[in-house]
Amino acid sequence: MRHGSNLNPPNRFESTYSEPDLEQLEWDEEYLSQPRRMEYIDDNSKSIVTENDSPDLNFRYSVNPYRGCAHGCSYCYARPFHEYLGYNAGLDFETKIMVKHDAAKLFRDFLSRSDWQPELIAFSGITDCYQPAEREFQLTRQCLEVASEANQPIGIVTKNALVVRDLELLTSMARRSLVHVSLSITTLDPQLAREMEPRTSIPAARLRAIRELSAAGVPTKVMVSPIIPGLNDHEVPEILKAAKEAGAMSASYIMLRLPLTVKPVFEEWLERTQPARKERVLSRIRQTRDGKLNNSEFGSRQRGTGEIAEQIGSLFNVFCGKLELARRLPALDYEQFKPPVTGKGQQWLF
Repeated sequence: MRHGSNLNPPNRFESTYSEPDLEQLEWDEEYLSQPRRMEYIDDNSKSIVTENDSPDLNFRYSVNPYRGCAHGCSYCYARPFHEYLGYNAGLDFETKIMVKHDAAKLFRDFLSRSDWQPELIAFSGITDCYQPAEREFQLTRQCLEVASEANQPIGIVTKNALVVRDLELLTSMARRSLVHVSLSITTLDPQLAREMEPRTSIPAARLRAIRELSAAGVPTKVMVSPIIPGLNDHEVPEILKAAKEAGAMSASYIMLRLPLTVKPVFEEWLERTQPARKERVLSRIRQTRDGKLNNSEFGSRQRGTGEIAEQIGSLFNVFCGKLELARRLPALDYEQFKPPVTGKGQQWLF
C-alpha cells in the first residue's frame, strides 16, 4: 500500500512532539518500507452538515461522512483539518479515518428541521465521500437515499469510480433534477496518478465513470483539480478532450494550494517521487503565488496570480470553449423538497 506522505509532521496545536528513534533500524529497509495499517475510528459527531462562508465556493453546506482520506493525495488541502482531531496532517490523515456511523440519521434530522430552506448540499466538501472506506461502510449511499427521499438537491465531488456503484439511485435523482456529479482528473498518466494519488481510481476508471454517468443522464462535470504548474498543467487540453469524449458537460479547475501543513507534505512527496522536477515545480508554484508557496486570500487562492497563472487560465478557457465545456450544468430543482420522515416515524410540523 502506497502513501502520499512519508511524514509525521508535528501537530501545530500540540505543545510537545515525539520523534521515533529509528537509528537502530537504519539499514532495515524491509521494516522501514512497511506501510502504515489503516485504522477506522468511530466519530461520534452530533452533526453531519457543515456550513461555510467562503466566497470561493459555490455551496454553503456540505456533508462529510468521513474525516481523513485514504486516497492519500499528496497535495490535499484538507490535511490540516486532521490536526483539530489531535492527529497529524501526514500519515495520520491517510491512515486514521474517522467514520461517522450515524451519518444518515444525522442527515435525516438536519433535513427535517422546520427552518431548513432547501439549497445545494455538497457531498465531499472536505474529504472524498467515495474513498475506500465507503466500500465497507456505505455511509454516502445511505445519505444519498435520505436526499432522494426528501428530494434534496446535492452535488457530488469525487476522484473515485466507486460513485458508479450508486448509478441507479443517481439516475433516479437526475430525472428529478436533484444531482450533479463532478469527477476530478489531475492527469492521464497512470504512473503519475499512482504516485500523486496512491489509492484513487486510475484515470481510465474515472473517465469510464464519466461515460457511464453521462450515458445514464446524470449531469457530469470534469474538474482538473488541482493544476500543478510544471507538473500537470501541460495535460489540460488532453484531459478536457478525454472528458468531453466521455460525455462531460462542463469543466472547471483549481490551482494547487499548499496551506499550512500541506506544504511540507507536498515538498517531501516531490523530493521522494519527482526529484528531477522538484525545483522547477516549486519555482513555478511561487510564480503563481506572489513569490510564496501559498496565498490564502479569497478571490485569488483558487486561480493564482501572475503571468503563469494567467497562461494556465487562458489555456483552460480556450479549450473549454473549443470543446463546449464552458457552460453550467443544468439547474437543480429546489421546489420538490419535502422534509423526510424522522427516526421517530414522523415529519416535523413546526
